[in-house]
Amino acid sequence: MAKRAKKIYVLDTSVLLFDHNSIKNFEENDVAIPITSLEELDRFKVGNETKNFEAREAIRFLDKLSGNYGLNNWIALGTKKGKLKIVMSNLVNGMDAEEIYGKGKNDHKIINAALTLAHSEKSAKVILVTKDINLRLKAKAIGLPSEDYETGKVKNVKNISTSFPVIEDISSNMINELFRKGSINAGDLLGKHKIANGYYILKNGSDSVLARYNEALDTIERVEKTYVYNIKPRNAEQAFAVNALLNDHIKLVALQGVAGTGKTLLALASALEQKNKYDQIILARPIIPLSNREIGFLPGSAEDKISPYMQPLWDNLKYIKSQFRTTEKKARILDDMEESGKLSITALAFIRGRSLSNIMFIIDEAQNLTPHEVKTIITRAGEGTKVVFTGDINQIDTPYMDEQSNGLTYLIDRLKGHPLFAHIRLEKGERSALANLANEML
Repeated sequence: MAKRAKKIYVLDTSVLLFDHNSIKNFEENDVAIPITSLEELDRFKVGNETKNFEAREAIRFLDKLSGNYGLNNWIALGTKKGKLKIVMSNLVNGMDAEEIYGKGKNDHKIINAALTLAHSEKSAKVILVTKDINLRLKAKAIGLPSEDYETGKVKNVKNISTSFPVIEDISSNMINELFRKGSINAGDLLGKHKIANGYYILKNGSDSVLARYNEALDTIERVEKTYVYNIKPRNAEQAFAVNALLNDHIKLVALQGVAGTGKTLLALASALEQKNKYDQIILARPIIPLSNREIGFLPGSAEDKISPYMQPLWDNLKYIKSQFRTTEKKARILDDMEESGKLSITALAFIRGRSLSNIMFIIDEAQNLTPHEVKTIITRAGEGTKVVFTGDINQIDTPYMDEQSNGLTYLIDRLKGHPLFAHIRLEKGERSALANLANEML
């Protein structure tokens, strides 16, 4: 049997900022880090965003690993792991990315570091690993193998993109019994579609009923179109979403769908409907800087800086307020909740490190979070807390993630079928006929 060629994976900065544990995720293969990436980690180490945390953790890991040894020599990563070292970009001969693409750019120095390593380690296959698509293309264009960081990627996105099942040929007696009693024994009615907190339409000809599977009791429960703070679900999937949001046994909800399907509105309205259950309702979203400019460059106070990014959340609250006259009790309650801080709309970065006990926590635009960020948020949840993620995996605004590697996809893939988790995909736009036209045709 032919001996498998040794592989050396060269990690660029984007991989280390995406997952500081990436260094340990290449099995028994060796890992190299360009000296340029160390320089970039130093630049990213200060700040309160996730990338700053990742930079600091990567630096600490390398410092601990090196001990009293130099990182310019191979150091063992541990049992059943490969070795690691820092590589320079001092080309001896051969291809030079800076000559081809231009001098002074760190991406080109990183390519040269991989080329240098390939020249000195002729018996190994050297592969550049980066989350930067354009860097991968540049590397491949000059013959250097390059690939995305695959750990945590969901291979089959179709598994999380399917809508609720429609179960045909359910007997009319079963449907009538479900309407009459509110629940029936599940038995084999759901077949292969049976999953904890799965949502279904049960049909027999023109007769149909909305339903949820309760794994704890092995029953099928009827789902009604319940009003939440004067907002009524307009279709089956919205009714399913409200059902999950109001269910005390479901502590984690993912609402996935395109713009205009009502994800954030339903989450906020459902939270307000349960305002007496929670000490606070927090609605947050990650800030994605425009034109690569951090919010620190924007004028004004911290509140002024984040205000444009939070406006879509305020718009949802404004819509809910519009359902009531200003003199009505529910309208006054909303104003009081804002003033007292019981209802808070803020940037996700501002709640980092908090312990979230007895809180309804809604995270909008969750497709722009990394898997590590999603995990960090959920692990902050204390007793009595419910966490809701909303987003559209096809509308990602960060350059180093796609529909397979973002936190929302990762969450749905890993937790689907768990009794504490519910996932609802909303498909039908309810914002306007014009918005539906754009989603369908453009």
